[in-house]
Amino acid sequence: MRFITIVLLVLFALLQYKLWIGNTSLTEVHHLEQIKLAQIEENNRLQDRNQSLSAEVLDLKQGLEAVEERARSEMGMIKSNETFFQIVNKGSSSNIQTNEGL
Repeated sequence: MRFITIVLLVLFALLQYKLWIGNTSLTEVHHLEQIKLAQIEENNRLQDRNQSLSAEVLDLKQGLEAVEERARSEMGMIKSNETFFQIVNKGSSSNIQTNEGL
């Protein structure tokens, strides 16, 4: 009877070792779950970004309004029959005046 008790205690200790310290331990499982959740969040963020970019590409392919808007905002282009007005702040107007005099 004493031998069986010792064997059972050794087996119990080995199982506890695997549970707390081994490759499939609870801490390792928790760590992997945290990595999985972080990856899911990253995937969702990238999926939203991809959908936004796909919508923008589709808009650029189908409509000229998006192309015109980009040309105006990013390249400063205007139509031939339009007048361009630039508003300058007071602090930067002194720089313009000194540059014009040179």
